[in-house]
Amino acid sequence: MSTTRLFDQDAYLGEFEATVERSVCEGGMYRVLLDQTAFFPEGGGQPADEGTLDGIFVTDVQEIDGEIWHTVEAPLEPGKTVVGKLDFEKRFSNMQNHCGEHIVSGIVHRIYGFNNVGFHMGSDVITVDFDGVLTEEQLYDVEQEANEAVLRNVPVTTSYPSKEELETMDYRSKKEIEGQVRIVTIEGYDSCACCGTHVAKTGEIRLIKILSAQKYKGGVRVTMLSGEKAYADYCLKHVNTLGIARLLSVKPEEAGDAVVRLKQKNIEMKKEIKQLKKELYALQGAPEGKK
Repeated sequence: MSTTRLFDQDAYLGEFEATVERSVCEGGMYRVLLDQTAFFPEGGGQPADEGTLDGIFVTDVQEIDGEIWHTVEAPLEPGKTVVGKLDFEKRFSNMQNHCGEHIVSGIVHRIYGFNNVGFHMGSDVITVDFDGVLTEEQLYDVEQEANEAVLRNVPVTTSYPSKEELETMDYRSKKEIEGQVRIVTIEGYDSCACCGTHVAKTGEIRLIKILSAQKYKGGVRVTMLSGEKAYADYCLKHVNTLGIARLLSVKPEEAGDAVVRLKQKNIEMKKEIKQLKKELYALQGAPEGKK
């Protein structure tokens, strides 16, 4: 029997009741199957939700053949009604980051024709792999348009088209999908087959920031953040920039150029010191490197 996926019905549901269907002990931990759940199982590049079932910490959530299993630290009796509570701060962060990735991937696909061939939401950063190379300037333009999408507060919708409807639709998908396909659409920016959780409107993402990019398997791997994590990253780097600026007695916006000048001056001083050592050795009549 398939588990009812409450997170598909309402991504903002942070607390729910469910009935325990089965409980299995494995390696000192317990895997619990519920009749319904708001816990998103790991998949599609998105990590599993965290939280509790009747106060017992949920350490992992996986879907196997339509059944969603929750790994917990203590047994839960079959037939019992339990209360599930999500760590909604982490869930919402995942929603912001996943939606931000959709916007960036959609823009890259529309403008440059490159496909998202790999996506991973880590605890610190998000990585997106594209099958083509993007320059620093191109990524800057992508980031600018992505944040315009955030400012426009565009609705994010989900649909379940029929097989016939899918044949006429233009949407992104990294692989062939059997059975019912769930399409997440951000009007004007992206339409993609996706099982993940997303915000209702793009304005809730707040900020999309591309952190870096490197060549990867003939394409490029983009590291990015969205939402609260992107803002926290900005704040940290802003504080560091202010500190560097104070040390070098320059304005914050001049810190980068000041560091370049300092580095160049250091190189020149090393050359000067090397030359002075040569002259000193010559005056002392000793072979270079012997003193």
